[in-house]
This record gives sequence, C-alpha cells and structure tokens, in this order.
Amino acid sequence: QVQLVESGGELVQAGGSLRLSCAASGRTFSTYTMGWFRQAPGKEREFVAAVSRIASSTDYAASVKGRFTISRDNAKNTLYLQMNSLKPEDTAVYYCAARDGHVILVTPNQYAYWGQGTQVTVSS
Repeated sequence: QVQLVESGGELVQAGGSLRLSCAASGRTFSTYTMGWFRQAPGKEREFVAAVSRIASSTDYAASVKGRFTISRDNAKNTLYLQMNSLKPEDTAVYYCAARDGHVILVTPNQYAYWGQGTQVTVSS
C-alpha cells in the first residue's frame, strides 16, 4: 500500500501560479502510475493529469493542457502539479491518486489510493 499527503493549496488570484505536492510513503513510489484529480462543489471528481511510473508519459485534461505540468521525483517519493495561468474555474479540492500498473488511465475508479485533498481557490 501507499499513503499520500497533498500540500500547497491556497487562495490565489486569477492569472497566478501554484505548485501542489503529494508526498508518498509505504510501498515503492516508482511502482505506481500517479494522477491528479479535482472536485469542485456540486460536481463530480474529474481527471486533471497523470504521469507514468518513470515519467516517460503524461496525460492532461483538455481544460488544463498548456497551463498545468505534472511531474514526479521518484528519489523523493513526491508528485507535483505546477499550475500556471490559474482561472476561477480551477477552484476545487485537488487530490493525488495512485494506481498499480503502467497504463495511464483517467477515471477515478481506476485509482486505488487517494490522499485527503488540498483546497485551491482562485479569485477573479
């Protein structure tokens, strides 16, 4: 198993930047494909970005492509999400998630392990 703890969420103005981190502990971090998801009030949890086990592949939701960058440091057991040009519609609780296997998938139920989430609020 792996335990995940997100950090870095805060209130930011539109156009600003944030970097989220997700610290992993437990089983070897590099064995997991990792993803970021978000959930806004009254909405379903949605895919944001994912990265393969050795960071050879990434995938992004269309709404964040070109603005967000996912990365991982397997030596530090940490996943990152760099968010630039933030918009009010990016406001949500952001979760990191892990799944066994090497395939990048975009549906939440394909990820077995979840952090507690970190709040990102973008003011207009």
